[in-house]
Amino acid sequence: MNMRHLLRGVPLAKYLVAGLLVMSWSQGSHAETVGEDGLHKQDWFSITFRDIADDIAAARDENKRLVMIFEQRGCIYCAKMHTELLSDPEVSDYIKENFKVVQYNMFGDEEVIDLDGDVLSEKTAARKWGYVFTPTIVFLPEEAPEDGKNAAEAAVATMPGAFGKWTFLNMFRWVNEKGYETDEHFQKYHARIIQKLQEEGRLGQ
Repeated sequence: MNMRHLLRGVPLAKYLVAGLLVMSWSQGSHAETVGEDGLHKQDWFSITFRDIADDIAAARDENKRLVMIFEQRGCIYCAKMHTELLSDPEVSDYIKENFKVVQYNMFGDEEVIDLDGDVLSEKTAARKWGYVFTPTIVFLPEEAPEDGKNAAEAAVATMPGAFGKWTFLNMFRWVNEKGYETDEHFQKYHARIIQKLQEEGRLGQ
């Protein structure tokens, strides 16, 4: 299988804009890494061929769940996610322990193999799946379905947009605990956890 991973040339001015965005979100925090595609990077993100069925299997082999994160160049909410959420050890440690995270460029050209066999680019996959916000975080099932569903149809949960720490972290916890298989909707789960945090005096930390 011939997988093509192409790096596109980007004008210097755009690099400078991306750098300014990083600086604006990083004041008082550690510096973030920005790749040649203009996306913020975490060194624990997984680099794969974006064959989603293979990625689900690889995550399962590591006793983890696959998560796809869609971002785009210049997205201030993506930058905030990296500098305020993924830089928080409580958040990042939980995700690293339980999930295999693969980053997608909303307007990228790298090859993607959908669960239904379609071979697409990142940008055509995003359109096919109906993802229009960044960041969009997509949680995949423990095993690849065999019923012809695409990735969006197979997803057990999707989190569009940017949220605060506890909403963000609790979604990962809810998926990891398979809350989607229970009668406890995420909002009820989230409210229960928030009440517990209030009782413990942990909100605002």
